[in-house]
Amino acid sequence: MIGDDGRRRRPVPTYVVTGGRTLPTRNALSVHTLLIAVPERPLPPEAGGEQRALVSMCAGLLSVAEAAAHLELPVSVVTVLASDLVDSGHLHTRAHTAAPSRGLLEEVLHGLQQLR
Repeated sequence: MIGDDGRRRRPVPTYVVTGGRTLPTRNALSVHTLLIAVPERPLPPEAGGEQRALVSMCAGLLSVAEAAAHLELPVSVVTVLASDLVDSGHLHTRAHTAAPSRGLLEEVLHGLQQLR
């Protein structure tokens, strides 16, 4: 639903998406955790729209932060959803271990400076 200000509005509050829970069942998920769907494990019919969207967009590796941005949900909500989907075997996680190189960071900085 699109509001008068042109922004997408959620038809239900975000706490309804998580069943009122604010904490994930897994403490190991961070904004950098990579999620990937398990294709041979279809979601049950009672799965919510956000859960379906999350599994669908995780056909390739996607971080929790990226998924939150695509779903237009707070990271904390996506963390709870992802945690549930990992517990049910619909998503796998991979730790993001590779830090960007200094050269890459300098290129990004240079690109940002060029935007001014």
